[in-house]
Amino acid sequence: MSDKLRILLTGFGPFPGAPYNPTQPLVARLLRLRRPAFDDVELASHIFPVTYAAVDRQLPEVLAKVKPDALLMFGLAARTPYLRVETRARNAVTMLWPDAANTRSSKRGIAANADAMLFGPHTARLLRAARLTGIDARASRDAGAYLCNYLSWRAIEKVKADGGPSLAAFIHIPLLARGGASRHRGTAPRITLEELVDAGEAMLMEMVQLARKARRTA
Repeated sequence: MSDKLRILLTGFGPFPGAPYNPTQPLVARLLRLRRPAFDDVELASHIFPVTYAAVDRQLPEVLAKVKPDALLMFGLAARTPYLRVETRARNAVTMLWPDAANTRSSKRGIAANADAMLFGPHTARLLRAARLTGIDARASRDAGAYLCNYLSWRAIEKVKADGGPSLAAFIHIPLLARGGASRHRGTAPRITLEELVDAGEAMLMEMVQLARKARRTA
């Protein structure tokens, strides 16, 4: 295993109501970035199927394979027109909406007798980095009750466990503008893929710095 700093980028595939998930092209673009600041960094990626079983099975597998210092995750929030930096994962699972395998949760919580879990103070730095690119980015305390929140919870569990990544963060992105246009008549401006890539790069650079510091102080 290389001694380079390792960052894992994740997105999701399509799911009921969202046949196109823009986290996939966003992760692909970030993975191809070539910057001097990444000379000592290994970027890896993984796209999760939108099922609870896939997250439970594939997250431990990809973490064991990549052994990332930090985990930067992206998900789609189709009804939110801005970028959301999630600050916590809720102990909640929806029983209403099935996942992509048509499976519904049989319980409303992820873990018994547990409160919400925080990602950590580094989310404020990611938010600032995103905003400096000019994108509309806001902090969020509610990652929902679907797969994005579920993955967030499982990722924070891995950060707290021995041998897991030092840091994790989850970013909700909106539906993208089509055809390169950022504004549609009668609607609010819609974020483009290029704007998301710029913000994603800024947050990735911040995660690299944070992971370097965490490795030095470990």
